[in-house]
Amino acid sequence: MSRQAATNPHQYTLTIDEAAVRYEHAGHPRTIRTIQRYCAKGHLDCLRQETSFGDKYMITPESVARHIAQIAELASTTGRDMPRPAAIDVAREDGQELRSKDPPTSPDPPRPAAADDRYLAQLESENVFLKSQITSKDTQIAALLERDHETNALINGLQRMLGPLLGAPDAGRREGPPHQTEDQGRG
Repeated sequence: MSRQAATNPHQYTLTIDEAAVRYEHAGHPRTIRTIQRYCAKGHLDCLRQETSFGDKYMITPESVARHIAQIAELASTTGRDMPRPAAIDVAREDGQELRSKDPPTSPDPPRPAAADDRYLAQLESENVFLKSQITSKDTQIAALLERDHETNALINGLQRMLGPLLGAPDAGRREGPPHQTEDQGRG
């Protein structure tokens, strides 16, 4: 059965919330998100308007009624679309634990010990390997730190040796303008 597309913009009178109320009154409650999906997939005739808060759909009442009829027909033939029992219907009001009507499931059999032993042995061997790696890395780090100290000592000695050759300033010598001598002041 083909459906007629609404062409008059004044036919789009329902908001998503109003459509949700119609679904609920018909006995087929739907969430806001579900109705939005119906609009996006073309199950309902609608106009989409972009707003600063997201998309807003305006829906024709005829398409909602047609879709509710389709859902009712589908539910009557397949038994689908039955509402789930609410928690209030299931839980006891006196606060006692609810006893299940279903028989208890059989307990899970314990794992074979051989699988646990192999798994444990694998974990232990990985731990031994990782501990040896840590020891090796610690040794390498200590050697690198020792070389770093040696390099610093060599560079300090080299700077001391090259200092006089490069004309480095003496510690007692002041930087700044030279002082005038008595001979220079008289002349």
